[in-house]
Amino acid sequence: MQVGDVGALIRDERKAQGLRQDELAAASGVGLRFVVELERGKPTVQFGKVLAVLGALGCTLVVARPGQCA
Repeated sequence: MQVGDVGALIRDERKAQGLRQDELAAASGVGLRFVVELERGKPTVQFGKVLAVLGALGCTLVVARPGQCA
């Protein structure tokens, strides 16, 4: 999985929920620029902010050890 994959997932979910980027930014407590860059797959985004955006969308992040991925 690449940063761009996460960004695309976030963009798709945001649109599915009918949210604009500025609305997601406000709900997440991050700036609009951050959401734009995240959705574009900027590789240097701050992980804590990524988690805040995922949380605002109601998404969870699952981390599995090698060989334990379903």
